[in-house]
This record gives sequence, C-alpha cells and structure tokens, in this order.
Amino acid sequence: MNDNENPWSKATLLDQLEHHHLAFKAEIKNLNTDQYTYSWENKWTPGQQLRHIHLSVKPLVLALSLPRFVIQWKFGLANRSSRSYKGLVEKYQNALAGMPAAAPKSFHPVPEEYHHREDLFSDYDKALKKLLKQVRNMRDKDLECYVLPHPLIGKLTLREMLYFTIYHVQHHQKIVQEIIRHAKA
Repeated sequence: MNDNENPWSKATLLDQLEHHHLAFKAEIKNLNTDQYTYSWENKWTPGQQLRHIHLSVKPLVLALSLPRFVIQWKFGLANRSSRSYKGLVEKYQNALAGMPAAAPKSFHPVPEEYHHREDLFSDYDKALKKLLKQVRNMRDKDLECYVLPHPLIGKLTLREMLYFTIYHVQHHQKIVQEIIRHAKA
C-alpha cells in the first residue's frame, strides 16, 4: 500500500458500498416534495444528487460487466499497488482543491420532479444490486490488477474505484444534509 494501510477486504468493500448507498437512499426517501426539490447556493437539489449518484454507478456497473481481457485491452493493468481508502480520498480532495467541483457533463442531472422519484429509486436499486453482485463475483487479485479511468484523478485500480464510489456517495449525502438544514431555516 502506498500509505502503509492494509487494503480493505472484499467483504469490507461490499459492506461499505451497501451501507453507505442505502443510507444515502434512505436520507432522500424521507424527504417531502419541498425538500426533494430544494436548492441552496446553486447546489443540485437532493433529487438531482440522487440522479448524479445513480449516473456515477451505472458506468462502473457497465465496466465491471466487461470481460477482464477487455478492461486490460482498453485501460491497461495496474503498475502500482492500490492506495488505501484514506489515500484515495486525499488524492481526490487534492485534485479538487482550488478548482470548482464540477462533474463531467455526462454526470450532470436534469431537474428532478418528486413524482418521478420512485422510478429513480428503482433504477438506482437495480444498479446498486448489479454492482454488489459484480464485486461479490470478483477475485481479490482483480481488485489490484485492473484499472479504470476516473475523469478527475486518472487511472484507478478496481479497489480504488470502489473506494471512490463509497466516498462519493458519502460526500453527496453530506451535501443533501446541508441543503435540508438550510431548507428548514
């Protein structure tokens, strides 16, 4: 490991992925119409935050469904060990430092209406279940061997991409909590 921490086991990755994504979903599921569509300081509404997380999980599900030789052919193999969770988060935060946090256009959600949220929850649930199944079926060595591109921080091992997916949903849950605090004020 680059920062002397042990990599998370596949069981821990699965547990953390499921726990944080379900917590994020539960937070938004409890919102009323006004809260779901509330925006503060030009941040996406909670509904848009939900769509963004769904949009960010979908390509990972697609990538992990590819045969490993295709991932290797398209993106290569890792030439280093995975960073720890903490190391990955620090790399991401350093990349964001001094620049406006802007997701690539393909990850920008459109305005979300409250009455469409059940369809979005259903789509998100399906994507999350596929992701968890794919990770369950992976070999531990695949997490270290194969890489995928991240739009801001470059090539990440599959383990690092899963770390990012865990951090990313927590980051957006904190934004939702901040928006809701201001919606009540």
